[in-house]
Amino acid sequence: MKAIKIIIMILAISVALYEQVSPEKNVYITVIAIAVFMFGMMQLSAKTPSKNQNKEEQDVD
Repeated sequence: MKAIKIIIMILAISVALYEQVSPEKNVYITVIAIAVFMFGMMQLSAKTPSKNQNKEEQDVD
């Protein structure tokens, strides 16, 4: 599942970069591609644990 999200994100950012180079720039396609990329990054980084997770738990005690 993680590999599929990474592939979709690479495709989305590739489309966004391609739109910037093309002579007729379509802003809507660029915005949608960047939104898909950001959503994918949010999904992937949500599972990464915080570095300060132990410190926050100790502060509560």
